[in-house]
Amino acid sequence: MAAVGGRQGLSQLFSDDDEDEAWSVHKVMGADAAMSRTSSYSDVQEENGRVGVSTPTLPSSGHSRSPYLHPTHQATASTSTFNVTSRTPPDVAAVPASPIMAPSTPRPSASRKPSSLRPNADRPTRVSSDTASISATAPKRRAASPSAKDGRYPKGREQRIRVTPRLPHADDVELAPATNMYWSKAPVHGTLPMRSMRAHTVTLVDSTAWLFGGCDDKGCWKDVYCFDTETMQWSHPEMLGEIPPPCRAHTATLVDRKIVIFGGGQGPVYYDSTYILDTTTRRWIAPNFGERECPAPRRAHTSVLYQNKIWVFGGGNGLTALNDLWTLDVGVSIDRMRWEPIRTRGEPPAPRGYHTANLVGNVMIVIGGSDGRECFSDVWCLNLDTLIWTRINLQVSHRRLSHTSTQVGSYLFIVGGHDGSSYSSEILLYNLGTLSLQYEPRVIRGKPPSPRGYHVTVIADSRLFVFGGFNGHDVFDDVHILDLAGAAYLPQVMSFKVDV
Repeated sequence: MAAVGGRQGLSQLFSDDDEDEAWSVHKVMGADAAMSRTSSYSDVQEENGRVGVSTPTLPSSGHSRSPYLHPTHQATASTSTFNVTSRTPPDVAAVPASPIMAPSTPRPSASRKPSSLRPNADRPTRVSSDTASISATAPKRRAASPSAKDGRYPKGREQRIRVTPRLPHADDVELAPATNMYWSKAPVHGTLPMRSMRAHTVTLVDSTAWLFGGCDDKGCWKDVYCFDTETMQWSHPEMLGEIPPPCRAHTATLVDRKIVIFGGGQGPVYYDSTYILDTTTRRWIAPNFGERECPAPRRAHTSVLYQNKIWVFGGGNGLTALNDLWTLDVGVSIDRMRWEPIRTRGEPPAPRGYHTANLVGNVMIVIGGSDGRECFSDVWCLNLDTLIWTRINLQVSHRRLSHTSTQVGSYLFIVGGHDGSSYSSEILLYNLGTLSLQYEPRVIRGKPPSPRGYHVTVIADSRLFVFGGFNGHDVFDDVHILDLAGAAYLPQVMSFKVDV
């Protein structure tokens, strides 16, 4: 698995200016000039439209100031999850900043109590930002919205309400057999999200998908939206209790009817905090672990639930990529919850973030990710009973980071992400029901979502839903549906086992 090179750096793909939660536009430099500065690697390419890969390296000397973990566990020098040095071709021109989405109607105040609602105010007005060529040594930064710092919406904006669903239609899509899996755009309606969605989480409770946090070009957010997967209706419930700060690249794990949020961050700050949302009472709770040992602050990690414990793996802490493993005991009362570091056996995966982890039986399957130098294509299995890591030998491999992986019966549906060169809209099917554990092709019809990463996928009623995402230039607020059609039996296929 060699580091990719010859194109724009993976560090550029993850570069964003979290220090003020604004996106910067950097002029790509020659190799000599690039070595004199440090790029950050936080989320896949945030340079407003340029995507590519070079051969970045992690800083090796002690005097090179790193945007990773500060001794106080808060990164302050930069905003990236992974830090690398960019080496990019000198002949790539500067790219102007992307347009800013500026809805034309007022939004709720920080209390989240909406003011007068205006029906049909569901279309934001696109306002072009100023564009200019930006120097590599002094990148121009777009000022952050003060309200975005607090996860609040600017004054003078109303909640968007859509009364009538818009049924999907496209003249350029070929007719397809009813037995084929089929892409379409969801006919959403209701109280639409007031923002786009990137590095957020969506957790399915019964037929309702709970969206929390994430970011757009204005900053990070802390509000919650609910999406009914049966009626396609959005709602914006009021939350109570100890509401978390604005957050992105965190994890959300469903325990009974409660959603456990861990880690994430905004700007230069990385969180090691835990919050619990009771979806029945809509109340947030913040457990207090006192002086007990906890994982280091991080984002871009993964979590799974097994035997009343949340297993957290990897991520980035602002200083470096991680490959440590922790558990949080959630089988006890909140005041008795404890974090515990777990020692595994065998060769572990390389440190990484923006990978995926799925629990299949007693096995956690980790796919892809990146450490800031490489975009990984490897697949690892950790037996959570024996704590032994096993690497899967793949006949065909696919590099992926910032993708999603959703179990559909005996398959993992790997959607989108970045392959080290560009964003993808491809679906990869990883067959868990074979001894060899390999990818296999499958015909899918319809109009797929545009290429993207940092989206979320959930399966409900034999349909795979895709929420939001980011393509290196735009942050999306759309919802897409993959109807499993003739493959709808797949979620019912449970008589298989992953032997590692």
